[in-house]
Formats: sequence, structure tokens, C-alpha cells
Amino acid sequence: MDPLLNETEVRVLGSLIEKETTTPDYYPLSLNALTNACNQLSNRNPVVHFEEETVARTIESLRKKNLVHMVHKDDSRVMKYRHVLAETMGLDTREIAVMSILMLRGPQTVGEIRTRTNRIHDFQNLEEVETTLNALIARQPSALVVRLPRQTGHKEVRYAHLLSGEVAFDNPDPSLSRAQADSERIGKLEEITEELRKELEDLRTRFEQFRKQFE
Repeated sequence: MDPLLNETEVRVLGSLIEKETTTPDYYPLSLNALTNACNQLSNRNPVVHFEEETVARTIESLRKKNLVHMVHKDDSRVMKYRHVLAETMGLDTREIAVMSILMLRGPQTVGEIRTRTNRIHDFQNLEEVETTLNALIARQPSALVVRLPRQTGHKEVRYAHLLSGEVAFDNPDPSLSRAQADSERIGKLEEITEELRKELEDLRTRFEQFRKQFE
């Protein structure tokens, strides 16, 4: 995307996308409602504490990028706002659902995406999620999603959005990663062994005390 979005713009836009489906009776959102949506404690990573002035400035920025429109209704004096990401970028419901979760909760696995998008789109299986992710990765002229390298100690890979540019992540030497993983496993085994040794010593002490009662 040119220009790229900053973290505040991503949170505001993601909140609008989410509330369009989860609270349709209150959508489009007023400035106050949108601020609350950005700051809510559930389904957000990281949790933020935006002031209304911050959200208002961000809305204006997103309007200039043709990603948010103002809505003025005759029966209300309060200005409201709606996103137009789908129209501007040609995204379908499945793609919008995936993007919103990545925007609001950070990098996610395929399983997490399927579970956490169910209020926006009900993916039938993991394969449908993967198909959607692959479409977002293969988009031209630029990808909207990236597949991150597998992290040490994790079985599944995660995916992240690219609305703010390239995602920074560690990509260590594979041999170092294996050594670190082996070291962690050995450390855990040593801890377990030490705990078992202490428990065995305690049992021996108790047995000796019990045996002495009959001497």
C-alpha cells in the first residue's frame, strides 16, 4: 500500500472493520464509539489508550487515503464514520475478515485466524483460511500478508499484515535455533530430575521416621 499506514491508523481501521459486522446496529461509528472500540481490552493486541483527539486526527488521515468515509444522517447531529477498505482495495468478505484479525491482534496462526474471525466470516475449515491467506500473499502489485518464519519451540507458522510495511522478525541460524531448543529441553529435564530427587529424599526421611517408631 502506498502510502503505508502507521500503527494508529491500523488500529482505527481494524476497529471499524470489526464493528461493521459485530455491532451493525451502531455502525457507522461515532468518534466516541470508535475511540472505545480502539481501546477495548478484549480481542486487542496490544491494548492501547487513545484519546479522542488522536482518533480524530487519524480519521482525517485515513479519509485522505480513501479508506474511511464520513456519514452524516439527517436525524443525528453526530458525525459518524465507516471504512471503505473493501471497496478501495477490492477485498472480499473472507479477505476482510483475515485482515481485521491481523490488524487488531497481531501475527496469528491459521487456527487462530479461523477461530477469531467467526463473527465476521465463518470459515468452514483451515484449508479455506489458507486459501485466503495465499491470495493475500500473492496480491499484485504488492502483497498484503506475509508468512513469518517458524519460531523456535512452535509447531505452527504465523501470518502478519503488511499494511505498515515489512514485518521485523528474528531469523536466526537454524543450527543455533536447534541448539537453543535442545538446551531448553535439557534445562527442563534437569529441573524435573532435581524435583524428583528432592521428593525421593523427603520420602526416605519420612520412612526412616516412621520405622523408628517401631524400634
